[in-house]
Amino acid sequence: MISFKRLNHIQICIPKGKEDEARKFYTDIIGLTEIPKPEALIPNGGLWYQLADIQLHIGTEDEVNRSKRHPAFEVENLKAAREYLTSKNVPIKEETPIPDQNRFSFIDPFGNRIELLEIKTSL
Repeated sequence: MISFKRLNHIQICIPKGKEDEARKFYTDIIGLTEIPKPEALIPNGGLWYQLADIQLHIGTEDEVNRSKRHPAFEVENLKAAREYLTSKNVPIKEETPIPDQNRFSFIDPFGNRIELLEIKTSL
């Protein structure tokens, strides 16, 4: 049996050589904090970011295909996140409603789907 502790990181991919474009989106628009990659992994390309208590690793590949796979991040104020992304001309995709969550997704400049969600609280 495996005793899991927590999610450590998520990796998505971008085309090789697109780190500057990714940095503009993930650092400048989304507002994530870039963290240094281990020295041994720098030749592989890509970027690493810290998000709350997990990391987002952005690796590089020769080909990136759009897919249903995606990370989903819980946020504190989904409405404000939606308004912010819309103000930055990031297209929003409405997701199928599910109980106890409000959510939407967007596609980064490299075809990666990112979901943002907020847990509904009952009063």
